[in-house]
Amino acid sequence: MKDGNQIMAEALKQQGLEYVFGIMGHPVIELAINMQLVGLRYLGFRNEQAACYAAQAYGYLTKKPAVVLCVSGPGLLHVIGGMANAQVNCWPLLVLGGSCPQDHEGIGGFQEWPQVEASKPYCKYAARPSSAALIPLHVEKAVRYSTYGRPGATYLDLSATILTQKVDENKIALVLSCPEPPLIFPDSRQIEEAVNMLIQSKRPLVIVGKGAAYGRAEQQVRKFVHLTGVPFLPTPMGKGVVPDTDPLCVSSARTYALQQSDVILLLGARLNWMLHFGRPPRFQSTVKIIQVDLCAEELHNSISSAVAIQADISSTVESLIKALLYRKWTVTKDCQWWNELNSKSDKNKKIVQQMSLNKSVPLNYYATFTCIQDCIPDDCIICSEGANTMDIGRTILLNNLPRHRLDAGTFGTMGVGLGFAIAAALYCKDNMPGKRVLCIEGDSAFGFSGMEIETMFRYQLPIIIIIINNNGIYNGLDSKTFKEIQMTGNPTQAIPPYSLTSETHYEKMMEMFGKKGHFCVTIDEIQQALKESFAELNTPSLINIMIDPQADRKEQKYTWLTESKL
Repeated sequence: MKDGNQIMAEALKQQGLEYVFGIMGHPVIELAINMQLVGLRYLGFRNEQAACYAAQAYGYLTKKPAVVLCVSGPGLLHVIGGMANAQVNCWPLLVLGGSCPQDHEGIGGFQEWPQVEASKPYCKYAARPSSAALIPLHVEKAVRYSTYGRPGATYLDLSATILTQKVDENKIALVLSCPEPPLIFPDSRQIEEAVNMLIQSKRPLVIVGKGAAYGRAEQQVRKFVHLTGVPFLPTPMGKGVVPDTDPLCVSSARTYALQQSDVILLLGARLNWMLHFGRPPRFQSTVKIIQVDLCAEELHNSISSAVAIQADISSTVESLIKALLYRKWTVTKDCQWWNELNSKSDKNKKIVQQMSLNKSVPLNYYATFTCIQDCIPDDCIICSEGANTMDIGRTILLNNLPRHRLDAGTFGTMGVGLGFAIAAALYCKDNMPGKRVLCIEGDSAFGFSGMEIETMFRYQLPIIIIIINNNGIYNGLDSKTFKEIQMTGNPTQAIPPYSLTSETHYEKMMEMFGKKGHFCVTIDEIQQALKESFAELNTPSLINIMIDPQADRKEQKYTWLTESKL
């Protein structure tokens, strides 16, 4: 005989899952223990939402879902924010939620809540096994749904009744491990259409999206841009599929490249807000989009694509390479298109460089990030969140390897950083020993999940947390002004909504664990703090960098988001 706890733990192991993140309590205490007994690795977090962020990041890095374990009612409610993020980001995730005994339903059971119904809007599959014997069937289906097609979140509801139910072993459903998702190959006629369109273009551009990184398409995409000479532009998490340092990267001329392109090869990126919906004024009204995506429903979204290919990115790009090699087509570096891009790129780089040279105290973003970039190895995994911290940081902190940048993503979620960093550190520990993880946070973003520092200490994860502290959201107040406002006697009406407490010493949180944090206001202090932090191999580090509360990004030609014309 086996009970539901044993059956669930063994079913997860059977599907090849490795990690469980969560917070245990009634009714999943025995389940958590059984998970460890069968060889699953369990990490307890301080907040379920952070646990869910970690699990989905691990799913993105491995293409296999990690598990979130949570208690009933409010436990699951906390997880749902993370489920929504995984679903919108298209990252594999499996959530297991305990729920009240079935005979308590409808009469006010402890933490009773319609959990399956509540989860359905935020995932691809949500169900409650009707008996413990059927748990393996639902686990396989949840894993399959989370990884097949467009990846996403799945949810299984586990009532206390099912978890304690005992079943004869010969009555437990026998299920095989879920195979890897099948590859979808492109239609040869569409490849021919795409090739003809590229050859006839005057100003072609490749946009490399997060889907190309998730799909392990870096080898093919790098080969494509180098053989053809087409300029490329990565999306935030498409960075590193082709190195940011590659001379064919036109990130420094992003707006100009988008505005002037006549044909765009879109590889695993969505024409959503992050790419201004593919519409004017950021794009030409006549631009032709060659769209490659795994998800049929994504094709022709926002605008009608000239060629819409539902297929695996690697196989599609490989087919394009073969066809273009036969045609012997390249974009030469001395053509007008490249001359225009280089001119615009050089101009923008000079502006950023000039701002980076201003090292007066208080520091600005550009000098701070340039210092960090100069001090870190070029193979770090960078997790980042915060408004200006994330946006400016991605333009200066470079990624030369795929899946080495994790940020707020499509949903623009704040609070993801420390959970993402924990997942990345575990992934490095298992697969790339010695590689380091940087978690670069705005001071506001850090506040969402700052206590996960304790989780990092408990599991000996050498994550380097860098807080870019400007005393607020977007910007803040200097210490003198903030104290004067506090003294007015009516702070709830006088302190601006964007302001946080000035000069907060977040680095002192490290003293709770017998370690010393770093408080920096100068370039020399940042350099020394980074040197000492990289020497720490078994514990996290925290560097709190005070910058000018009014520091801002360089002047933008357009607002950050293309507005609706409705």
